[in-house]
Amino acid sequence: MDDVNPDTALAELEARIMKEANTLDIGPMGFSGKFTVGCCKVGKLNRLPASFFVSVAYMCWAYRRRGVVLDVNGGVVEWLYQASHEFQHEEAMPDLALPAGDVVRLQTPLADADVRKLKVGDVVLLNGTVFTGRDAVHKYLHDGGELDVIRNGVIYHCGPVVLKDKSEYRVLAAGPTTSIREEPYQADIIKRFGIKAVIGKGGMGAKTQKACQENGCVYLHGIGGAAQIYAQCVERVVSVRLEQFGSPEAVWELQVKNFPAVVTIDSHGNNLQQVVTDRSRELLVAAL
Repeated sequence: MDDVNPDTALAELEARIMKEANTLDIGPMGFSGKFTVGCCKVGKLNRLPASFFVSVAYMCWAYRRRGVVLDVNGGVVEWLYQASHEFQHEEAMPDLALPAGDVVRLQTPLADADVRKLKVGDVVLLNGTVFTGRDAVHKYLHDGGELDVIRNGVIYHCGPVVLKDKSEYRVLAAGPTTSIREEPYQADIIKRFGIKAVIGKGGMGAKTQKACQENGCVYLHGIGGAAQIYAQCVERVVSVRLEQFGSPEAVWELQVKNFPAVVTIDSHGNNLQQVVTDRSRELLVAAL
């Protein structure tokens, strides 16, 4: 029999994964850097070759689980998975008053000249109007649907958590969702509606990159995991459209202030995520 302690083997594997992953120069949010993986937990080590497989759960999925037991009147009986007091207070909005030389302040509607001045790596604070749009909306528009209000505007890949308080809406969470899902549709929508900026998470592909260059558009990378911070950037909900797709998939017109993002695809053919991906792939091949 094998005398290797399973717990020791798992711990050694986790440490090796951590060490090797942090040599790939992917970095936080894919912006490059020496810190890519902060923690690794291997749930089970299958040692039979016939069952050699891997399932990976990333942080932005793994920590979304939340549950509550409600009574028949909608009152909270019990919170699941966390302390009951966890969401009874709001954190103060952090100071985003960055030095003038380190940030580009943008006001919608964006002018062509403002967009063309942006370059990969610029930190942006956006003020004005953005329109949320996820999978259902992108497919609808790509298939010929109409939504003239977004023309020359800013699309935000986001399914916000919105509550209606009497006659007004209140945004509780407004973090970016993964953008690559919209790659089949985005280039056409940029061209058709004259979109000036797309905000999302994780970067986009070659079609969107080309559309940004040809039509004067940029991709702004939002901060993953900062949904409540972004909600505090929303001053008000102006309107909501296409509610038939459901609240997360509807188009929410949001007025935002000091909305932080980073330019990772500019209008000159540069794509930061692609550069990092190519470099990390070279490092991975060299390490194998």
